[in-house]
Amino acid sequence: MPLLNENKNEEEKSFALRWYEVRNRVKEQFGQRPDINAMLFLIGMNEVGIVKDKWEKEEKQDLMHVAVCKLLSTEGYYKLTRIDADGWQHYEANTNIPPLNLKDQEELLKKKIVEYFEAL
Repeated sequence: MPLLNENKNEEEKSFALRWYEVRNRVKEQFGQRPDINAMLFLIGMNEVGIVKDKWEKEEKQDLMHVAVCKLLSTEGYYKLTRIDADGWQHYEANTNIPPLNLKDQEELLKKKIVEYFEAL
């Protein structure tokens, strides 16, 4: 499937290109093109401000949770409540996230990831 599929509208084509550019930018920095989970992990590390060579599985999950909350806070779904002494952000849900199927969840996260990286 080509990146800019002819069946896509202009907005979808534009977004596909922006997503590719963000992933390529990260690939240039880290040596491999990341998937969504890797992007969330990087955003979590950036938000917490801690970089380590080795992370425990639970820490990785926590970083990805921070990233998702950060990204969805721009939509009003989460609110930052505090940052603890170790630099970890804590969020609370503001409103219920509307039920989305897996594809729509992925698209929302991709959109928010692109916006995050473009703002850096």
